[in-house]
Amino acid sequence: MQPRDVKTKADAKAIIEERNASQIKVGVFDIDGVLRGKYMSRSKFLSALDGGFGFCDVVLGWDSNDQLYDNVDYTGWHTAYPDAWVNIVPDSCREIPSEGNTLFFLCEFTGPAETICPRGLLRRVLERADGLGFNALAACEFEFFLFEETPKSVRDKHYQQMTSITPGFFGYSVLRSSVMAEFYNDFMHYCNAMDMPMEGFHTETGPGVLEAALAVDSALNAADKAALFKTFTKVYAQRNGMMATFMAKWSADYPGQSGHMHVSLHKKDGTSAFYDEAGGEHKMSETMRHFIGGQQALMPEFLAMIACTVNSYTRLIPGAWAPTAASWGIENRTCALRAIPGSPKSQRVEYRISAADINPYIALAAALASGLWGIENKMEPDAPIAGTAYDVEFSPERTLPATLIDAAGRLRASKAARELFGDAFVDHYAATREWEEREFRKAITDWELQRYFEII
Repeated sequence: MQPRDVKTKADAKAIIEERNASQIKVGVFDIDGVLRGKYMSRSKFLSALDGGFGFCDVVLGWDSNDQLYDNVDYTGWHTAYPDAWVNIVPDSCREIPSEGNTLFFLCEFTGPAETICPRGLLRRVLERADGLGFNALAACEFEFFLFEETPKSVRDKHYQQMTSITPGFFGYSVLRSSVMAEFYNDFMHYCNAMDMPMEGFHTETGPGVLEAALAVDSALNAADKAALFKTFTKVYAQRNGMMATFMAKWSADYPGQSGHMHVSLHKKDGTSAFYDEAGGEHKMSETMRHFIGGQQALMPEFLAMIACTVNSYTRLIPGAWAPTAASWGIENRTCALRAIPGSPKSQRVEYRISAADINPYIALAAALASGLWGIENKMEPDAPIAGTAYDVEFSPERTLPATLIDAAGRLRASKAARELFGDAFVDHYAATREWEEREFRKAITDWELQRYFEII
């Protein structure tokens, strides 16, 4: 039996017996999209497969630097950090190429923790889509920089003067990919083996920056693959003497790193809900139009779920290949939403506001839920923008929050967010973003020292 043939608990037990596996690796994604997990003995795993197991709920109560939130209700010193229950997801079974006979399974929080679990959030949004008669498809594409560095060397260098794997600006370079052919081919085989295959892989503009377009799948599977891709790209890189970063923007000298999401809806009979042969020049159905209308209307309120770090907002400036308002257009890469006409199979929306730093579960939940809300409320979008969106003067309702703290406040106040995601998630997630901004405000940056140290 192959890992991706595993669909049920019985299948999971069978493959473990067949391989005589002595330990299994399990993991769950936290609020920031960081994979937290451990190895389990065979007997412990088989027991947990049937009844779940306890996982310290601190992973929902700390940030990406393991610092404890002091502003959330779900967990904290006031609850003494008990275990939260998690279920193993049998059909997430994978083989980690670098770990021989070790199998890997994703987990998902259940019980009270399920209300703030990122994977649980997306699953509930997809249940809403199912209730409306739709199946959602998605695919993520990530840009990431690679450096000839180690976790120790970047700290020794204070993240300055790092050596990228290739020099210069050289997007779509056949020269670079041919010189590094062994790396490209080995990494693509690694991703295929973990069931996170790429449809495309190429250099982007900047020293050592690559772009990987993951294959389309059902939305939950696509989120699993995207989240795992970010983690195991870092694993692969570090095991080969390199480091990868998925920051939205790591240097003022180079473009930011996108994490665009492609989404579409299909009806239960398998036909496209976005394509309409009678839909004019672009064959756009009323459903697709209302979907875009909802995404456009709610983007300012949901931005914290997409632009989720302080660093995210350094990318959202004019001329940086990133949108600056809740705009849309047909095949327009200066807009936040790019409607892509095509065949019934390919017609879709590219959600371009997102960077590579997204938590794929939370970001896809926001992109899909806002579109479903638009369908339910028959939201009409603005007229599509032709030409550059950077020259358009947008109304206040289309203007995006400029900082993470502002975005968190918009999310906290959003009635639509509370309807779509629940009060527990909105309150917890908004608090974590407010914490993130507060942590940043403690920092003294190089810019401040250079600007103020002598002169002021």
